[in-house]
Amino acid sequence: MNVLIVFAHNEPQSFNASMKTAAVEEFQSQGHEVRVSDLYAMQWKAVADQDDFGSRANADYLVYALEQRQGYEKKTLAADILGELEKLDWADLVIFNFPVYWFSVPAILKGWFDRVFISGKCYGGMRFYDRGGLRGKKTMLAITIGGQEHMLSEEGIHGELDAMLRPILRGTLGYTGMAVLPPFVAWHVPYVKPERRTELLEQYRQRLRHIDSLVPLQFPSMDDFDDQLRPRKCAVTRVCDSDSVRAD
Repeated sequence: MNVLIVFAHNEPQSFNASMKTAAVEEFQSQGHEVRVSDLYAMQWKAVADQDDFGSRANADYLVYALEQRQGYEKKTLAADILGELEKLDWADLVIFNFPVYWFSVPAILKGWFDRVFISGKCYGGMRFYDRGGLRGKKTMLAITIGGQEHMLSEEGIHGELDAMLRPILRGTLGYTGMAVLPPFVAWHVPYVKPERRTELLEQYRQRLRHIDSLVPLQFPSMDDFDDQLRPRKCAVTRVCDSDSVRAD
């Protein structure tokens, strides 16, 4: 298996970095090939702009997604984007390793998604979810968060973690067709003792050892929608009577 780890933390001695190192060691010990995109070390350009294109279909007005399509077809995208696309093509599994910032990803990782998940290849033209351009690949988040688990629950102060992560789990990874595995979460990391950090790293290693047994999250199937992306009759259960659709 080919494993790409996209790592987004600004401190090389961080717990996130320890997670990245543990993943590299674990996968290599299993005989897998591993590549790492260390975004801060790479000084990754996070802003999606006109400099991402060697030539433009429309030099007077930037429609970024349309220029992505032409740039990919003509191989005129910026060199750093092409390099990450090559890694993405190579990978069977992509792990995104980062700390949660403001209920979201660090800006440098958001910029990676903006610039690398290009229109015309990763999505677009009715290629979403199970028809997405990255179907056939697996992905997983490996995240750290300052809060405690009870704070991100249905009754918790911040609401459910799944809802917080929906923009990336569904709106980014699932949307492009990847099989999205349940995230690994290291809770309360800035405030726990070293012994607890050791336990968390071992839990992460155990997760990676059994990654093939994880059941992906469920997202919409394009078969349940028509060519205008309106729900087909019985799309919820595929079983119905003449008058209603029922969800058990």
